[in-house]
Amino acid sequence: MIDVNKLKNGDRRTLAKAITLIESTKESDQIKAGILLESLVQSQNHKSFRLGITGSPGVGKSTFIENFGQYLISKNHKVAVLAIDPSSPTSGGSILGDKTRMEKLAVNDNAFIRPSPASGALGGVAQKTRESILLCESAGYDFILVETVGVGQSEYEVANMVDFFMLLILPTGGDELQGIKKGILEIADSIVINKADGDHLKAAKQTQAQYQSALQISAQSHFWKTQVLLNSSIENKGFEDLYKILLSFKDVAEKNLHWNQKRQEQNVSWFDSLLKEIILRKINSNQKNYSKLKELNQEIIQNKKTPLKAAMEMMELLNFDKIKND
Repeated sequence: MIDVNKLKNGDRRTLAKAITLIESTKESDQIKAGILLESLVQSQNHKSFRLGITGSPGVGKSTFIENFGQYLISKNHKVAVLAIDPSSPTSGGSILGDKTRMEKLAVNDNAFIRPSPASGALGGVAQKTRESILLCESAGYDFILVETVGVGQSEYEVANMVDFFMLLILPTGGDELQGIKKGILEIADSIVINKADGDHLKAAKQTQAQYQSALQISAQSHFWKTQVLLNSSIENKGFEDLYKILLSFKDVAEKNLHWNQKRQEQNVSWFDSLLKEIILRKINSNQKNYSKLKELNQEIIQNKKTPLKAAMEMMELLNFDKIKND
């Protein structure tokens, strides 16, 4: 059983064990995890800062996070990094290499790095990321950095879990502007042009100007204007400006009542995700239901049933209609 007092006192080993517990798919572990989370959720730390970071592979997310994490620690913060690693769709294995890519941050007593396999979750977001955030906050980490694999739907998933959403891009002179989905610009609270140094600096400034122009015509928050920043992990530049923007955002968000409102929306989204997970777990844990599910899958593949008809049959088997009528 997890020692809650040790967890709240920031014991990293206890925190790691707690996250392992909530990630477990064993029914007995899920019961223990539920009890643990229930004991923590009432004391949820709204003073923490949940920061989502995304960007295409190769943009330098890990180096950026390591350097920014160290900067935050120099400002007397405790930093937790939840790095979502891609999983193999066949073996279920994941790379889980972020600790080796963030060697300096990993050994810092005021940092905690947890790579978690995406395991096929929507958009590459680990199934238990929300719970992991809560555990890190309970352990006293006031900056929670959630890194995604940067593909598909993951940006939108992470944006629903965090207070501030950041998009990392490379200097391109603006040539890749058309390749960025409009929706990403609308949900990003800041765009950071990484590797803005040396021969790339001129292109980075051009990219910054084009994104600032593009943001003028995109829908944005009623209280916050998306910032476009230059950053260089090699030259250790840009972190102070970013830090000031984060503090400014929190101040403005709290004054506009947006901060607590978004946290409430996150809890509703968490409920929705948990409900779906529990329903699927119940289906898979019951042999009759699981067999019916496999049977319906085959009938859909063979064009014997439409997906809608199959879904309705599954609902009838689960007595959803009876619940509705009652």
